[in-house]
Amino acid sequence: MSTISIDRLSKSYGKCLAVDDVTIEIPAGSVFGLLGPNGAGKTTTFKCLLGLARATSGEVRFGGQPLTPPLFESIAYVPERSVLYEWMNGAEHLEMQRRTFARYDVARAKELMELFSLDPRKRVRAMSKGMRSALAVVMAFAIHPETLVLDEPTSGLDPVNQRAVLNLIIEAAAQGATVVLSSHQIGQVERAADHIAVLQDGKVILAGAVDDLKSDRKIVEGIFPSETIALDGLRRDSRIERLDQSGRILRLTITADGGGLAETLSQMGAQSVRIVDLNLEDIFLNAVSPNMQTADVVEAR
Repeated sequence: MSTISIDRLSKSYGKCLAVDDVTIEIPAGSVFGLLGPNGAGKTTTFKCLLGLARATSGEVRFGGQPLTPPLFESIAYVPERSVLYEWMNGAEHLEMQRRTFARYDVARAKELMELFSLDPRKRVRAMSKGMRSALAVVMAFAIHPETLVLDEPTSGLDPVNQRAVLNLIIEAAAQGATVVLSSHQIGQVERAADHIAVLQDGKVILAGAVDDLKSDRKIVEGIFPSETIALDGLRRDSRIERLDQSGRILRLTITADGGGLAETLSQMGAQSVRIVDLNLEDIFLNAVSPNMQTADVVEAR
């Protein structure tokens, strides 16, 4: 179990700067969610982390040490795109893992294959996208890794098997593994992750413990009789960080005094008002588009 330190990491492909001066500290034994829009640099960061792409500048350290071949014995990687061999079946992939990793656990692999209802005789070319994802997950967890790097590990899986993967992640972290997870399913990341970083255009725009990021903001939500809402002075209220309207629903992301703004919405004619905690999706959207306001809001002005 070791802390992963990414220090001023940059990666260019020609004139394209895919990762730009990224610094992240991933605590040992944590589940760390790496979030971002498409093209934000998440997969490139993972590749540089594992030495699959050579960084233009910066460095990565595992427990204070650079990545060396012996460390790969304790690292598992599930890439975003399948790298399974089309002509091999599940059993052959697992045999390859057994011969490659001293930590490979035959009984654990069998248990996981049964968990995901995978037929070890089926060749990859005949597998669905979800089956391929599940097999990659089985191969990763069967070696009892100390570090897991998972790039969209639930892609193509049904909700039951998505939940199974999340349970495996949470269990691994509880047993001391460090998990770095990327997923467009933000609800999945919220269930598993205790720390996150958000990338946009190759840069870290937000990072921290999930509980800390949630603690200083609230959502005030009001439902109005019609979609025409007189916003009055809400736009200029310094307590409001973000304002969104969807039909008759007005949502205010606030930094303080939720009760006062709830009363304001009631006085404006809201039929129902409630104050709720931010979820991870709210935090993500506030980070990647902090000043975004819907077309409905603009028209209502």
